[in-house]
Amino acid sequence: MSVPGIRPFRKPLAACCAALALGASLTACGGASTADPGAKEITVYSADGLKSEKGDGFYDKVFQDFRKKTGIKVNYVESGSGAAVQRLARERANTKADVVVTLPPFIQQADGKGLLDTYRPKGAEQVAAGDKDPSGKWTSIVNNYFCFIYNKKQLKQAPTTWQDLLDPKFKNKLQYSTPGVAGDGTAVLIKALHDFGGQGPAMSFLKKLQANNVGPSSSTGQLAPKTDKGELLVANGDVQMNYANQKSMPDQGIFFPAAGPGAKPTTFALPYAAGVVKNAPHRANARKFLDYLLSPEVQQQVSAVGGGFTSRKDLKPTDPNAAHLAAIMKNVEIFQPDWSGIDKNLTSYVDAWRTATGS
Repeated sequence: MSVPGIRPFRKPLAACCAALALGASLTACGGASTADPGAKEITVYSADGLKSEKGDGFYDKVFQDFRKKTGIKVNYVESGSGAAVQRLARERANTKADVVVTLPPFIQQADGKGLLDTYRPKGAEQVAAGDKDPSGKWTSIVNNYFCFIYNKKQLKQAPTTWQDLLDPKFKNKLQYSTPGVAGDGTAVLIKALHDFGGQGPAMSFLKKLQANNVGPSSSTGQLAPKTDKGELLVANGDVQMNYANQKSMPDQGIFFPAAGPGAKPTTFALPYAAGVVKNAPHRANARKFLDYLLSPEVQQQVSAVGGGFTSRKDLKPTDPNAAHLAAIMKNVEIFQPDWSGIDKNLTSYVDAWRTATGS
C-alpha cells in the first residue's frame, strides 16, 4: 500500500542548533530574536512525523500551498514532542515560535506552563471535544493512534496480548521508546495504565517485560527500520507513522495488544495538536495558519497525503489511504485517556517506570 509524500522513518532528536531548519528570522540558539512583527512569515515548532525528507509530505504541501494562498512563509523547526515544549519554556522571555504542534500529554504540559495563547480556529466546532482544549488553547489538526509493530516475516502472526510479549523468543528482540522523552514511549505507559487497571499492576508487568527489552531509545522512528529488518521483532509506534512506512518497510505490521486473553485490543488517540504560542511574534499570521490547517481543503489531504486521520467530524475521506486506515482500526476499542490527570501525574508515572525497570 502506497502513501505518497511520507518519509520512511523519524529522525532521532538532534542537538538544539542542529535541529533547526529556519529562515533568516531566527538567530543561533540562545541569541535574540530579530523577528519583524509585520513580516509575512511564521515559525512552527513541531513534533516529527508529518514532513517528508523528500519534500513531498503533508507539511511540505501545506506550507507551500499556504504561502501561495496568503504570501506567508512557514519556518519549520522539528523535534520530539517533549523537546518542543522544553524549548518554548526556555525561550519564554524572548519568544521565537508562533505555533507549536505536539502530541498529548505534552500539549497539555505546554498549556500548564502558560506557553499557549487562546484561539479557536475556524472549523474547531467540527473537532471532537476530546481532541481539543475546552478553553481554546489547542486543537487537533491530524488525528492518530498509538500502536505496536511486529516483523511479519519472522512472526507468523502478531502477538495478541501483552502477556504474549513476555515469551522468551522476544528477549533482546523487543524495544519501546523511552517514556517521558518520546511521545510514543509515554503512550506505552498510558496504554499499560489503562489495560492493567492502574499504576501498580502496570508497573509490575513492565518490570517483567524488561527482561526482553533491548533498552532505552529517545526516538520511536529508529525502531521501525530495525523491526522491518528483523533486528527487532516487536516495537512501539503510531498508526500514521507506521502505516506510512509500509511502502518502504513492507515487513512491518501493525497490532494492538489486548489486556489479556479474550479481551478486545485497545488503543487511544494521539493527535497532532496545534496551538498559538503565547506572545507569538506573528500572532495574526499564526491564527491564519491554524484556520488553514483545519479547513476542509487541508483536512481532506490528511489521509491522502499524510497517511493520518482527519480531525473534522463532518468530513469522510474516501481516498484509498482512508479505506486502508479504517481497516486497520476495525474492531479495535478506543479509550479516552484523562489527559489532565496524566499531565498532572506524568512525572510520578515516569519515576515509577524507572524504578520498576531499572532504567
